[in-house]
Amino acid sequence: MRALALLGVFVVAKLAVLAGHPIQHSGWMPIAYLSQDVLVALAFAALDRMIGRAWFGWTMYGVTVAYAAINVPVARVLSSPLTWPMLGAARGALSSSIEHHATPENLALMALVAATGIALPLLLRPLRLNGRSALLIPAFILTALLLVAVGPLATSRVETVGLERNAIVALVTTALPRISARATDIDANENWRESPFDVDSTGEDLSRWRGSAAGRNVILIVLESAAAQYLKPYGASSDPTPNLSELARSALVFNHAYAVYPESIKGLFSVLCSRYPAMDTETESYARVATRSLAAVLSEAGYRTALFHSGRFMYLGMEAVVANRGYEVLEDAGAIGGHHESSFGVDEPSTVSRALAWIDSLQPGERFFLTYLPIAGHHPYDTPGPGPFPERDESDRYRNALHYADESLGALIEGVRARGLDERTLFVIFGDHGEAFGQHEGNYGHSFFLYDENIRVPYLIAASGLIKEQLLVDRTISLIDTAPTILDLLGSPSPVGYQGRSALEPRPGMALFYTDYSLSLMGLRDGCWKYIYELDSGRSRLFELCEEAEEYRDTSTLQPERVAAYRARLERWSAVQKDLMVNQQSSQSASSVKTGLGPAP
Repeated sequence: MRALALLGVFVVAKLAVLAGHPIQHSGWMPIAYLSQDVLVALAFAALDRMIGRAWFGWTMYGVTVAYAAINVPVARVLSSPLTWPMLGAARGALSSSIEHHATPENLALMALVAATGIALPLLLRPLRLNGRSALLIPAFILTALLLVAVGPLATSRVETVGLERNAIVALVTTALPRISARATDIDANENWRESPFDVDSTGEDLSRWRGSAAGRNVILIVLESAAAQYLKPYGASSDPTPNLSELARSALVFNHAYAVYPESIKGLFSVLCSRYPAMDTETESYARVATRSLAAVLSEAGYRTALFHSGRFMYLGMEAVVANRGYEVLEDAGAIGGHHESSFGVDEPSTVSRALAWIDSLQPGERFFLTYLPIAGHHPYDTPGPGPFPERDESDRYRNALHYADESLGALIEGVRARGLDERTLFVIFGDHGEAFGQHEGNYGHSFFLYDENIRVPYLIAASGLIKEQLLVDRTISLIDTAPTILDLLGSPSPVGYQGRSALEPRPGMALFYTDYSLSLMGLRDGCWKYIYELDSGRSRLFELCEEAEEYRDTSTLQPERVAAYRARLERWSAVQKDLMVNQQSSQSASSVKTGLGPAP
């Protein structure tokens, strides 16, 4: 009876999660949404019977009911039960976001599931087995097994955005490898970005900028959760970032820049080391990757190097990405201090003040590479004071957070200008990933999907006195191209092991990206085409963005050849990247070519 009661709890929890979500109605729908719940109930019954101890059965039942209750608000907000990667993030710096969603409604739904878990065993107690009911048990088990067997087929026929998953199944499956590392005889630096189809090779000629910033300081600014579509230079009606907009008036503005991974830490690894992160890999393992970071290359060329982060290096293993990467100075919220603290870190003005003080500490004429990582823009979008947007909903709070970050961006730019360094400094500014507000069903935050609101970011290159007017660049680039692009601007080739390429190169290329926080998704942008592949269900989505930029019209059934080619590329790319990360970390040469970075002018 405990297993039957548990199934009832799962059904109530699933109904609580689905309330308010649009559901695709079909004959497959009940099977798609309930098959995993039935599977876990069957497994529970088998384990309960095998152990045969009432205390064990009730303990296991209580823990499972509590876990199901906890997952109701999680799935309601994020369209995903807790996964293994999410559990790693649901501590420390995320406490502010968790508290933000502890609403009366969510607490009431959790209580409802818990109450169901208490009531059902009492209600089912009178249904004791007799001879006739015992005969029905094999029929019930066979029916349940059939339902479980048909579940994957049903899920492939119904768009569930991951809400069909049982909380236990989601946790277990995401703790297991979803991609197998597969070595090939192809060079690790194979051109994964080469389109399998003929594309228009024309585009803006940026070759005149190669080497044009030689001898300049470099300031790299990675804006937290900044999606391109909310910003004025990218067509937004409002302007939450006026300082960025002003800078864009005399900058290279890339219209189609994509994050490799819609999360800050692995995304930062792709930026600094020009290497793809890999699916199912722990961030801590990235410390063993020998590819030299941009900071290390510039340090060896005589640059002073520092990274200032308004957040905390402990978050999601960030220290493994930034430590021993060529930075002389690494300071996060703990070292910076500040006037306004949250679980994420400190106020942006304090971080900017610390960065400018570091610049002041350098000897006159010393070249420097400064990396500034703000946190304003991250959920729950808290700011020390009110912003210019009336806070009717989460997106207004988000725009106010972007505006707050932009004020400090302006302070940093003005600080550089006041020190007479603006015409000796190269600015490279971009978002680490985007932010979603329900543009697609279940898509909130940034880590769970690969739509443009999650991964298309602003990308600006500015150099006062050198780039004197705005140039809009329509070619597709990836954040993995950042280090090679900066080195190209400085007149230096890239070291061995970089997988990105300079954005100044004329040939077109694809951007590749993935996420494994919840569903296992891989995707690419190839000219006008955007493809997303869902590994768990095998579902493909293909969008022609030049015709329909909102990514609502899936054309995958109309382009089977294109879908097959993109899917094959992504499956092979992901397997090889995991092999490089897991099995060949030490084989990536740390040797370099001569930097070519001359002395300061």
